[in-house]
Amino acid sequence: MNVQLDTDSQIENDQVNVDKFRSDIINGLKSNPKKLSSKYFYDKIGDRLFQEIMAMPEYYLTKCELDIFKNKTENLTRLIASENEPFDLIELGAGDAMKSTYLLKYLVEKGKDFTYMPIDISGNILSVLNEKLSSEIPDLEIVSLEGDYFEMLDKAASMSSRRKVVLFLGSNVGNMNKDEAESFCIKLNKNLNSGDVALIGFDLKKNPHIILNAYNDQTGITAAFNLNLLTRINHELNADFAVENFQHYQTYDPVSGACRSYLVSLKDQNITIENKVISFKENELIDMEVSQKFSESEISKLAEKSGFKVLGEIKDSKNWFVDSVWKVI
Repeated sequence: MNVQLDTDSQIENDQVNVDKFRSDIINGLKSNPKKLSSKYFYDKIGDRLFQEIMAMPEYYLTKCELDIFKNKTENLTRLIASENEPFDLIELGAGDAMKSTYLLKYLVEKGKDFTYMPIDISGNILSVLNEKLSSEIPDLEIVSLEGDYFEMLDKAASMSSRRKVVLFLGSNVGNMNKDEAESFCIKLNKNLNSGDVALIGFDLKKNPHIILNAYNDQTGITAAFNLNLLTRINHELNADFAVENFQHYQTYDPVSGACRSYLVSLKDQNITIENKVISFKENELIDMEVSQKFSESEISKLAEKSGFKVLGEIKDSKNWFVDSVWKVI
């Protein structure tokens, strides 16, 4: 069964998302240093480019977590659904659910009583996901929710009082600096009830060359992915970015574990966004994304500080990536 928001609610939700996008972009570009949120990478073109990134031989993250969901599905199920009570399986930033589809199929085959609730800021990718899952797993009950994580998590809680299992995959928690990640996990804990579970994917610290190559491919797909956000701003906010006047730059610090993406302004220039002028100096940076890498001890400390108890962890065959399962105390 496939359940979607009604038309009026969808229109209202779309307008809220547009207003939030406008506010975040303008405020980010007026800040010092300038910053744009990586959550806005994912329009229709961004979705396609990220699919290309995941297919790159250098980009190991998806392959590692796919190894877990494809080959260790029984272990995942044992940790998140050991009892037979009904639950809601909520995926934050679901995307195309390539990895979680293996878990969904397994849960349906085992007769688990659950509803899948994918949350994503991209309505386009949710539409693709609904069509895909309705075809591949016709017995799956789906409720799609478009919007920010916690707003939609609150909506999901209002729709059902069943136990919640939250998936936060792909090392998305790494798209925050350490303080932001801690605040996020604390907020996630407060939005759940005792006994609820969170499964969070973490990219582990490893050889720094492996990490840097994953975000700095020679073919330029990652650069195009970052630059596409400027094109999206042009289309949706009537801006006039000259994309060719910006260049992608990538760095990785193996001590802190922070892998950072920037766009560099190649000249002095002024950009107009809905009658607001944003000035750039030559070589000025836009902070686009952080992809934080973690040690195992850092993951345990994060869980403890956030009010969770670690139930278990499952690593890929290379021990490069871990899905850590936490329970609300």
